[in-house]
Amino acid sequence: MTRPKCPRLIQGFPSTKYFKPRAIPLSELEEVALTFDEFEAIRLADLDGLYQEEAASKMKISRPTFGRIIESAHKKVADALINGKAIKIEGGVFKMPRKRVFACSDCEHIWEEPFGTGRPQACPNCRKGNFNRIDNFQGPGKCERHGRGAGQCRRTAGKAVAGKDDK
Repeated sequence: MTRPKCPRLIQGFPSTKYFKPRAIPLSELEEVALTFDEFEAIRLADLDGLYQEEAASKMKISRPTFGRIIESAHKKVADALINGKAIKIEGGVFKMPRKRVFACSDCEHIWEEPFGTGRPQACPNCRKGNFNRIDNFQGPGKCERHGRGAGQCRRTAGKAVAGKDDK
């Protein structure tokens, strides 16, 4: 029995999870499955230009493991390009970093930022600085009085939210 793989840290999902040669129907194509951790390895090494040691530390894996992942990814991409196959990005053993959630008090926009990037300067939607961090964000529901997400309003936490007529 083989040892289970440790999850690899990836920063996010690709915007497109499928690539195929142009003008060939999908039903006629073979597929190559590229895992999310292989995709992340290509992004770090080839797009960002990081050395394997640095890329491995970003993925929280050893340098030799990163080398095996990037080698596998390169073989799959080369196979798809040379033999005219589709690339489907799916699966793998991975985890994503926790993110901080912010809510703008002016436009009620909610967005996420990864840990370690510093406090945002402004809301990405309205460009104003009147926003706060929301801990344990649970969904799009909002406090009617203060615009906070899903029971996270600090002013009304544990209290019944007054209706608009009660103000």
